[in-house]
Amino acid sequence: MGKSERYLARIDGRLLRALSHPLRVRILELLREDGPATASGLAKRVGESSGTTSWHLRQLAECGLITDDAERGSRRDRWWKAVHEGDQMQAADFIDDPDLAGLFNAYAHTLIERRYAAEAQFVAEVRDWADEWIDKVNFHDSSLSLTPDETAALSDEILEVIGRYRRPEQDGDTQVRVHWAAFPRRSRPEHP
Repeated sequence: MGKSERYLARIDGRLLRALSHPLRVRILELLREDGPATASGLAKRVGESSGTTSWHLRQLAECGLITDDAERGSRRDRWWKAVHEGDQMQAADFIDDPDLAGLFNAYAHTLIERRYAAEAQFVAEVRDWADEWIDKVNFHDSSLSLTPDETAALSDEILEVIGRYRRPEQDGDTQVRVHWAAFPRRSRPEHP
């Protein structure tokens, strides 16, 4: 298994079906960001019953996105952990398949909503961060004129840089969210 395969789940149709439910995306996000948890612990955090979170955890486990945490728990207290740190997918894998196009759309919208929520939470807490972080945080938004091949090359380079920084957590680390997207935009028609 290569380094990126260990860290990133390549989304296929089977995984997309599992991730088409927003609560499953949220549960997986919590396991990836905050570490192992129980169904009851997750239920409190997402405002659902432990029966509901248990069912969604089993769905995520069936497709290999999460697994039992063998270092924690007992027969009564089952702990779950994420297998990968993130996902990678391409729209081209789904948009021509009538069974998957709607699921892709639902999952992509959920991801965008989760990204917005994470950034909005940071902005709400910005004054709470130590001075050592304030000048290191970056929100970047650019419009470039590129060909499809140039856009793919740019994405590959960005993901390569992100991959160079991927490593096991060490003392003194703080979790940092990194979002990357590159997509075309229709130009607005000129108004007379």
